[in-house]
Amino acid sequence: VQLQASGGGLVQTGGSLRLSCTASGRTINMYHMAWFRQAPGKEREFVTAITRSRNTYYADTVKGRFTISRDNAKNTVYLQMNSLKPEDTAVYYCATSPGLILSSLRLKDQYDIWGQGTLVTVSS
Repeated sequence: VQLQASGGGLVQTGGSLRLSCTASGRTINMYHMAWFRQAPGKEREFVTAITRSRNTYYADTVKGRFTISRDNAKNTVYLQMNSLKPEDTAVYYCATSPGLILSSLRLKDQYDIWGQGTLVTVSS
């Protein structure tokens, strides 16, 4: 499966963006899916994940502001980001792995399929 992330851009503090991650090559309905982000000079960090049964998990830093969802018919996962802050500025990556287990959802080293990333810049 290949992943293509899109939807990034420049937004002011307090604004919103919706990112999309579209998969090709295989349907993703049986995959757990996640978003990570990497700010300049920092390590890639977990943002959110959605399981194949649509349970969701969030980093504390985005809880209440970001919402992950999936549309299996479109083979796409979404990340709705509201109340954006300058510290949300980063390249956002979608990711998955066929063998991913629930206890590993937050661990970037457990993912072996990554999209190319989409840049989100939040101006103050």
